[in-house]
Amino acid sequence: MKHFIDHFKISEGRNFSLKDFDTTYTAGYKKEDADKILEELIKKTATIQEELYADKQYSLLIIFQAMDAAGKDSAIAHTMSGLNPQGCQVFSFKQPNSEEYAHDFLWRHYKALPEGGRIGIHNRSHYENVLITRVHPELVLNENIPGINSVKKITDDFWQQRYQSIRNFENHLHNNGTVIVKFFLNVSKDEQKERFIKRIDDPEKNWKFSAADVKEREFWDDYMKAYEKAIKETATPENPWYVIPADKKWFTRIAISEIILHTIEELKLKYPVLPKAEKDELQKMKAVLEKE
Repeated sequence: MKHFIDHFKISEGRNFSLKDFDTTYTAGYKKEDADKILEELIKKTATIQEELYADKQYSLLIIFQAMDAAGKDSAIAHTMSGLNPQGCQVFSFKQPNSEEYAHDFLWRHYKALPEGGRIGIHNRSHYENVLITRVHPELVLNENIPGINSVKKITDDFWQQRYQSIRNFENHLHNNGTVIVKFFLNVSKDEQKERFIKRIDDPEKNWKFSAADVKEREFWDDYMKAYEKAIKETATPENPWYVIPADKKWFTRIAISEIILHTIEELKLKYPVLPKAEKDELQKMKAVLEKE
């Protein structure tokens, strides 16, 4: 499994290029086996989730970033389906509201972090601030940042400072027990087109489609550059990225589940061991109960 995971892992981004990643890659897995494999992975993850919840030293923050129709929602639904909901929380980030724009760009994401023992899933994340804003820099003006009163003022230095803020934010979380797993679901432009058409053709999926999605396709190359730059600037050994092929949804789910399970296993968690005095007290309580 280690080689499988390393195929997608980006822990240092200088030589990283999205062109090197095949969006149809399936690592030799077969679609007819996918449901059974995924079910087993979810069972294993659910078991080890209990240790994470009991231990409470660590939390797990799982970030999903992707172009529209890459399968973020379905990946979250399928890979998290067997976990204890008491130990999970999911946040989906849309365009900031007026309160959020009144704070720094990390504020709303810091508020949504999982506490010790829990798994937090962020559907889109603080990376939107170096992705959609990089493609549409006029959005930065809504943040009312001192000295940034026109698009011309948004220089390369501005973006470097923002990447540095993200690295600092994630390093701080890492140092305080939050394990971060960042997934980029790498869907091809052709596959996205097919999924959009299916959404239009299927009345039950019409609600998922927005004309704005098609308009954003005009900026596909700009988005790919923004994703590549963001991953290069923020992939570290402590907080790596995983570039997951997303043209085959069944494999995307297997890959995500494998990586989540492996990440938790690497923590080598154990159930808490009570001090002798507390164990003795438990035995006393047991004796009381048995006498009833």
